[in-house]
Amino acid sequence: MKPGLTGIDRIIKASGNSFHGIRDAFRHEAAFRQELGLAVILLPASVWLARTMLEWLLLITPLFVLIIVELLNSAVENTVDRIGAERHTLSGRAKDIASAAVMFALIFLAVIWLGIAWSRFYV
Repeated sequence: MKPGLTGIDRIIKASGNSFHGIRDAFRHEAAFRQELGLAVILLPASVWLARTMLEWLLLITPLFVLIIVELLNSAVENTVDRIGAERHTLSGRAKDIASAAVMFALIFLAVIWLGIAWSRFYV
């Protein structure tokens, strides 16, 4: 077993680390701020657009997925940048792959939102 905090103390410490990560992403990552802004707009819009609880859950899921993927993308970018400033094929590939994950999260969000909007207004 790994030495260190256990039980509620570990949960409190881990939560503090998580909040520090959110704070740092907000301070240093423009894409995170933009996507968080999008979520702040779309979250209330989801309440208006959804006709059922299931539709609402379907609308908010890609918002959370987008934020999660952006946080992971930022972590990859920061790790690669920490390793070294010189250009390397693998460093560029890691950043590009993480960026592609964000793009797919955005596409996922658009497909869900457009599909539900279509079914509400045109079906």
